Amino acid sequence: MSNMVMVLWIAVLAVFFYATVIRPQNKEQREKNAMMSELAVGDTILTTSGFYGVVIDIEDDTVIVEFGSNRNCRIPMQKTAIAAVEKPESVQGSSEAEKKEEEDSDKKGGLLGKLKK
Repeated sequence: MSNMVMVLWIAVLAVFFYATVIRPQNKEQREKNAMMSELAVGDTILTTSGFYGVVIDIEDDTVIVEFGSNRNCRIPMQKTAIAAVEKPESVQGSSEAEKKEEEDSDKKGGLLGKLKK
């Protein structure tokens, strides 16, 4: 009986460890991989050291980033040094406009509006 209780506690600890450590880490890694796959020329990035820049060129594992308003400051860096990516406003604005247009058409058309698409 005591061996069963011991096995049960080990199983509970393993599930707790998975839920609190491994699963969130895997989720964060998937999000970072998705962010890197969507990286494009013209995106504004934040590096892990706190610098903001604009992506000029993308290679396999490196990117060339332009820092500041001085167009001569272009530095190659590894993709792993990118902490956050922000798309240009023109791309964000058009995607937000498309979403709003879809919502408006759904509201106006009801079920028939969805069927026409």
